[in-house]
Amino acid sequence: MVKIIASSVRKGNVLEVDGKLYVVLTAQNFHPGKGTPVTQVDMRRIVDGVKVSERWRTTEQVERAFVEDVNFQYLYEDGEGFHFMNPATYDQVVVSAETMGDQKAYLQEGMTCILSIHEGVPLALELPRHVTLEIVETEPVVKGQTASSSYKPAILSNGIRTSVPPHIDAGTRVVIATEDNSYVERAKD
Repeated sequence: MVKIIASSVRKGNVLEVDGKLYVVLTAQNFHPGKGTPVTQVDMRRIVDGVKVSERWRTTEQVERAFVEDVNFQYLYEDGEGFHFMNPATYDQVVVSAETMGDQKAYLQEGMTCILSIHEGVPLALELPRHVTLEIVETEPVVKGQTASSSYKPAILSNGIRTSVPPHIDAGTRVVIATEDNSYVERAKD
């Protein structure tokens, strides 16, 4: 096991806590004005899928389980689950819907993802940081509205809601951050 400090825990990491393996769903560092900074981590226990929240001081040591992070290419989804292929060996792996969680909305055919594998079992999936999607629905542009920090709601082609700048219309392709569903920029393609 590798010991890491709590502030470096990221979404998708596999941690060992009290002899059990957990996949990190979210990890946030809080630095209050007074007191010690803490890391709030929401995790899912791998054996039974129970969700757990933990809070550690940012300097505390936590154990990261040895997992192999391998690049896999997404192929398709069927009744078994989500099928991925290792482009180097052509081995195929099936990832369950529970393991995928809410990340499945971002999967695109041929997309390269990083699968965390522990003893031959896929535990977690790390998506690319940014994906390009199309806006399918948004409010019309209001004339005279400036490009300041006022954002308007929009629905992406994968059904996820986000906020975009006022000048973005339906049909525009945009780059979205997969970590928090936030708008990054207009797509350059």
